Amino acid sequence: MRRSIAMGMTALSAVLMAGMGSMAGAQQGSAPAGQTSAAEDPLFTQPYIDIDEWRDAPVRHRYVHGGFKGTETRFSFYFPDKAHYQDRFFQHITPVPDDENLAQKLTQGEENYIGFSIASGGYYVETNGGGRDQVGMPGKPNDFTIAAYRANAASARYSRVVAQQMYGGKRPYGYAFGGSGGGFRTVGSIENTTGVWDGVVPYVLGSPMAPPNMFSVRMRAMRVLNDKFPQILDAVEPGGSGDPYAGLTPQQASVLREVTAMGFPTPSWFGWKTMGIHGFAALYGGMVMADAGYFTDFWTKPGYLGHDDPRSFDGYRLQHDATVAAPISAAQAADLKLDTRITDGAANVDNAFAALQGRAAQRIVAFRLSSPPPKTYFVGGDLIVGSGSAQGKRLTINRIAGDVVILGVVDDAVVDLLKAGDKVRVDNSNFLAAETYHWHQVPPADAGYPVWDQFRGADGKPLYPQRPFLLGPLFTAATTGKPMGQPPMTGQFQGKMILVENLWDREAMPWQGDWYRQRVIAAQGAGADQNFRIWFTDHALHGDSSKQEDPTRTVSYLGVLEQALRDLSAWVEKGVAPPANTAYRIDNGQVIVPADAAARGGIQPIASVTANGAAKAVVKPGAAVTFRATVSVPPGTGRIVSAEWDFDGSGAFAEKAKLPGGSGSSLTLTTRHSFAAPGTYFPALRIASERRGDAATPYARIQNLGRVRVVVQ
Repeated sequence: MRRSIAMGMTALSAVLMAGMGSMAGAQQGSAPAGQTSAAEDPLFTQPYIDIDEWRDAPVRHRYVHGGFKGTETRFSFYFPDKAHYQDRFFQHITPVPDDENLAQKLTQGEENYIGFSIASGGYYVETNGGGRDQVGMPGKPNDFTIAAYRANAASARYSRVVAQQMYGGKRPYGYAFGGSGGGFRTVGSIENTTGVWDGVVPYVLGSPMAPPNMFSVRMRAMRVLNDKFPQILDAVEPGGSGDPYAGLTPQQASVLREVTAMGFPTPSWFGWKTMGIHGFAALYGGMVMADAGYFTDFWTKPGYLGHDDPRSFDGYRLQHDATVAAPISAAQAADLKLDTRITDGAANVDNAFAALQGRAAQRIVAFRLSSPPPKTYFVGGDLIVGSGSAQGKRLTINRIAGDVVILGVVDDAVVDLLKAGDKVRVDNSNFLAAETYHWHQVPPADAGYPVWDQFRGADGKPLYPQRPFLLGPLFTAATTGKPMGQPPMTGQFQGKMILVENLWDREAMPWQGDWYRQRVIAAQGAGADQNFRIWFTDHALHGDSSKQEDPTRTVSYLGVLEQALRDLSAWVEKGVAPPANTAYRIDNGQVIVPADAAARGGIQPIASVTANGAAKAVVKPGAAVTFRATVSVPPGTGRIVSAEWDFDGSGAFAEKAKLPGGSGSSLTLTTRHSFAAPGTYFPALRIASERRGDAATPYARIQNLGRVRVVVQ
């Protein structure tokens, strides 16, 4: 699961790379446009099983592996013994067609989806999404509906056949869940089918305008504000001034206002050194294919920043001519200790993209040049080939290390053509141009995207020249499986849905959850609350990993996701309505939630911490600081089962708080701690709640944090 979410939006770009024509025309073997029923798909009529055996790890289960003849679709089913089965299944939908055996590689704690499913009375389903060839790999036929939902739907249908052969009884209920690109596919799955899934939990979901705009806006901020982030963060940390604009130049303040109004959560800039450009690395190729003219217009036409204010790029634009000295394989890169990861802070993103490209140890991943490019701020660029068999081709550069350029997401067939002595240019002009692409992608005023209003004049018209089409909906239409010309996400579905979004998400800006909620309300009217919930998780990022980038600042949201699946099943099967929506408002692109747990709603507990009675304490070395925490859970959503302190910033949370007996849904904790060395510290309290108060289970433990500042001087 961690690996698949890291691949983010790769599937969105791949369809465009395969050629826009395949999206507009009829596809061989395609299901009819619009909703399809639970009846058999004509492409998936011959299922087979090639492995059927009982296994003991990670828990006792029957493993069934197979596929469908005539297709590349593969599936894995994980069935519990009859005593643990309660007539349901849970199915994970990955962001891009992936490995149908991911669950066997993620078997620890809350990432153990086989164990979670069995503990929740169900069997677990996963697929390869139809095979990686279904997302537009070069030279392969492309039917985007297979990857979007049909392969997963066919596998879900057949799993019921196997389940009823094993257990007898009634039709199993089915629930799907997927995040990021998998969130698009999960929404597309339930909007395009009837009777396959009874409910879904999409998470960290973007809007149709997300790619590539949520990345372009942050790329500009990363460059312009690069050396200002420490002071910006200090202002929004506990005990800070609260004014992140203090000390910025007018240009810097303008850029920060722009990215904030587009929805980037300001506290999430803590990862500015490591978060990279995330999904843009994968989207870039499709962007160039779909709108190549933009990258020329940017530097040559009025209305584009590159033409109107080229000096704003002084010291940043890189156009370095050299020749290829030698290719470097993946094995050689490892020996040289070159960092070949795609520019991103997410766990295992290097493995994810390497798998997508089919690279092995002998594959070329970098080139040594005849001379090193000048040192400058660099998050990506192109290696433009000027001679030889690859003349005129471009290869994406992920990073530069001296005289070595390390490749990003590229076509290996082009890489193989490049030889020692070939002339090349290292050029980041396109990546700089991409920074303001969102200026030229203003959607219609009635489309529900108020974050773009900052790019309209008083007359309501866009301030800047607009491109011939909106690129984001083209990407997302392919991933959701909708025909060209139809809305990628309509909010119309049969079944029930709980949408999980995160307040610190810097890839799927949080307001986009509300965008989809408004589509549901528009489509379903007064009945929307009977079928839909949205829960926001505070202090949570985009990636679905239990291992956090900074555990003193952020928490895993997997517990929320797991509880959402359990609540979804109770809603569908027993009519037990889940907890209410998180209460929120949207102010200038930011999702604002109440500070009180009862007022906020949703299912996440809240911890409010003080140091010597305030958000900031100033003390001398060795002086004891009194920490007090008020911890509460939204009514009816569980009990606090753990609380642990981290005082040194290590993320170890070594001091476990003793919870009062029968702690229930609210409690107060106090402790004292002293700091020997001068400095600024940010002590943190991490809490977890569980619906039944079970402190031993690894599943559905819902976390949150409280933090304060202590200055020792």
